Amino acid sequence: MDHRIVNITLDERMGVRRSPEVEHERAVAIYDLLEDNHFAPHGDFTGPFVLHLGIEENTRLIFEVYDRTACERLCSIVLPLVPFRKLVKDYFLVCESYFEAIRTASPSQIEAIDMGRRGLHNEGAELLRERLSGKIEVDYDTSRRLFTLLCVLHVRG
Repeated sequence: MDHRIVNITLDERMGVRRSPEVEHERAVAIYDLLEDNHFAPHGDFTGPFVLHLGIEENTRLIFEVYDRTACERLCSIVLPLVPFRKLVKDYFLVCESYFEAIRTASPSQIEAIDMGRRGLHNEGAELLRERLSGKIEVDYDTSRRLFTLLCVLHVRG
Protein backbone atom coordinates (compact mmCIF):
# COMPACT_ATOMS: atom_id res chain seq x y z
CA MET A 1 0.00 0.00 0.00
CA ASP A 2 1.71 3.14 -1.22
CA HIS A 3 -1.19 5.51 -0.54
CA ARG A 4 -0.84 5.82 3.19
CA ILE A 5 0.73 7.82 5.97
CA VAL A 6 3.48 6.03 7.91
CA ASN A 7 4.33 8.89 10.27
CA ILE A 8 2.62 12.10 11.30
CA THR A 9 3.80 15.09 13.29
CA LEU A 10 1.96 18.14 14.55
CA ASP A 11 3.41 21.62 14.65
CA GLU A 12 4.13 21.99 18.35
CA ARG A 13 5.98 25.31 18.18
CA MET A 14 3.37 27.04 20.34
CA GLY A 15 4.26 24.81 23.31
CA VAL A 16 0.64 24.55 24.40
CA ARG A 17 -0.19 22.37 27.38
CA ARG A 18 -3.30 20.41 26.60
CA SER A 19 -5.73 18.78 28.97
CA PRO A 20 -5.40 15.02 29.54
CA GLU A 21 -8.61 14.51 27.53
CA VAL A 22 -7.25 16.39 24.51
CA GLU A 23 -3.90 14.61 24.75
CA HIS A 24 -5.74 11.28 24.82
CA GLU A 25 -7.78 12.23 21.72
CA ARG A 26 -4.56 13.29 19.94
CA ALA A 27 -2.78 10.05 20.80
CA VAL A 28 -5.73 7.86 19.77
CA ALA A 29 -6.20 9.74 16.48
CA ILE A 30 -2.52 9.37 15.58
CA TYR A 31 -2.42 5.70 16.57
CA ASP A 32 -5.58 4.87 14.62
CA LEU A 33 -4.44 6.92 11.65
CA LEU A 34 -1.11 5.10 11.43
CA GLU A 35 -2.81 1.72 11.80
CA ASP A 36 -5.20 2.25 8.89
CA ASN A 37 -5.46 5.14 6.46
CA HIS A 38 -5.78 6.06 2.82
CA PHE A 39 -3.85 9.17 1.83
CA ALA A 40 -3.04 9.92 -1.80
CA PRO A 41 -1.81 13.39 -2.76
CA HIS A 42 -2.69 14.25 -6.35
CA GLY A 43 0.34 14.30 -8.59
CA ASP A 44 3.15 11.97 -9.45
CA PHE A 45 3.99 10.96 -5.89
CA THR A 46 4.95 7.55 -4.58
CA GLY A 47 4.23 6.76 -0.97
CA PRO A 48 4.11 5.85 1.74
CA PHE A 49 4.19 9.37 3.16
CA VAL A 50 5.15 11.34 6.22
CA LEU A 51 2.72 14.13 7.06
CA HIS A 52 3.36 17.27 9.06
CA LEU A 53 0.25 19.22 10.07
CA GLY A 54 0.32 22.78 11.27
CA ILE A 55 -1.66 25.97 11.55
CA GLU A 56 -0.05 29.09 10.17
CA GLU A 57 -0.98 32.59 11.35
CA ASN A 58 -4.18 31.12 12.80
CA THR A 59 -5.71 31.35 9.32
CA ARG A 60 -4.40 28.37 7.36
CA LEU A 61 -4.12 24.63 7.85
CA ILE A 62 -0.90 23.33 6.31
CA PHE A 63 -0.40 19.76 5.10
CA GLU A 64 3.30 19.21 4.37
CA VAL A 65 3.74 15.86 2.65
CA TYR A 66 7.17 14.22 2.71
CA ASP A 67 8.61 11.01 1.31
CA ARG A 68 8.82 8.04 3.68
CA THR A 69 12.23 9.15 5.01
CA ALA A 70 10.94 12.68 5.72
CA CYS A 71 13.95 14.02 3.86
CA GLU A 72 12.22 15.36 0.78
CA ARG A 73 9.08 17.50 0.89
CA LEU A 74 6.84 16.37 -1.96
CA CYS A 75 4.11 18.99 -1.68
CA SER A 76 2.36 21.41 0.61
CA ILE A 77 -1.39 21.82 0.70
CA VAL A 78 -2.83 24.94 2.30
CA LEU A 79 -6.46 25.14 3.37
CA PRO A 80 -8.13 28.25 4.78
CA LEU A 81 -9.42 27.71 8.31
CA VAL A 82 -12.42 30.02 7.99
CA PRO A 83 -14.80 27.25 6.79
CA PHE A 84 -13.87 25.17 9.87
CA ARG A 85 -14.03 27.84 12.60
CA LYS A 86 -17.68 27.61 13.67
CA LEU A 87 -17.70 23.83 13.41
CA VAL A 88 -14.54 23.49 15.54
CA LYS A 89 -15.92 25.95 18.09
CA ASP A 90 -19.20 24.03 18.33
CA TYR A 91 -17.30 20.74 18.55
CA PHE A 92 -15.21 22.07 21.46
CA LEU A 93 -18.34 23.20 23.30
CA VAL A 94 -19.98 19.80 22.91
CA CYS A 95 -16.77 18.02 23.92
CA GLU A 96 -16.58 20.11 27.10
CA SER A 97 -20.19 19.17 27.87
CA TYR A 98 -19.40 15.53 27.15
CA PHE A 99 -16.35 15.40 29.45
CA GLU A 100 -18.34 17.12 32.20
CA ALA A 101 -21.30 14.77 31.67
CA ILE A 102 -19.09 11.72 32.06
CA ARG A 103 -18.46 12.82 35.65
CA THR A 104 -22.01 13.71 36.66
CA ALA A 105 -24.75 12.84 34.15
CA SER A 106 -26.92 9.81 33.63
CA PRO A 107 -26.01 7.29 30.90
CA SER A 108 -28.87 8.53 28.69
CA GLN A 109 -27.67 12.14 28.99
CA ILE A 110 -24.10 11.11 28.18
CA GLU A 111 -25.33 9.16 25.16
CA ALA A 112 -27.33 12.14 23.86
CA ILE A 113 -24.36 14.49 24.17
CA ASP A 114 -22.08 11.89 22.57
CA MET A 115 -24.44 11.57 19.60
CA GLY A 116 -24.20 15.34 19.07
CA ARG A 117 -20.44 15.20 19.43
CA ARG A 118 -20.15 12.42 16.85
CA GLY A 119 -22.49 14.28 14.50
CA LEU A 120 -20.30 17.40 14.59
CA HIS A 121 -17.20 15.27 14.18
CA ASN A 122 -18.69 13.58 11.12
CA GLU A 123 -19.63 16.97 9.68
CA GLY A 124 -16.05 18.18 10.20
CA ALA A 125 -14.65 15.07 8.54
CA GLU A 126 -16.89 15.56 5.50
CA LEU A 127 -15.95 19.24 5.25
CA LEU A 128 -12.27 18.32 5.39
CA ARG A 129 -12.72 15.71 2.64
CA GLU A 130 -14.50 18.30 0.49
CA ARG A 131 -11.76 20.87 1.04
CA LEU A 132 -9.04 18.33 0.23
CA SER A 133 -10.85 17.17 -2.93
CA GLY A 134 -8.62 17.59 -5.96
CA LYS A 135 -5.55 17.91 -3.72
CA ILE A 136 -5.41 14.82 -1.50
CA GLU A 137 -7.65 11.79 -1.64
CA VAL A 138 -8.53 10.45 1.80
CA ASP A 139 -11.07 7.90 2.95
CA TYR A 140 -13.74 8.66 5.53
CA ASP A 141 -11.90 7.26 8.56
CA THR A 142 -8.72 9.12 7.61
CA SER A 143 -10.64 12.39 7.30
CA ARG A 144 -12.22 11.79 10.75
CA ARG A 145 -8.81 11.31 12.35
CA LEU A 146 -7.34 14.30 10.52
CA PHE A 147 -10.28 16.43 11.71
CA THR A 148 -9.49 15.38 15.29
CA LEU A 149 -5.91 16.54 14.77
CA LEU A 150 -7.09 19.83 13.23
CA CYS A 151 -9.09 20.37 16.43
CA VAL A 152 -6.09 19.50 18.60
CA LEU A 153 -4.05 22.11 16.74
CA HIS A 154 -6.71 24.72 17.58
CA VAL A 155 -6.30 24.21 21.33
CA ARG A 156 -4.72 27.27 22.92
CA GLY A 157 -4.03 25.82 26.34
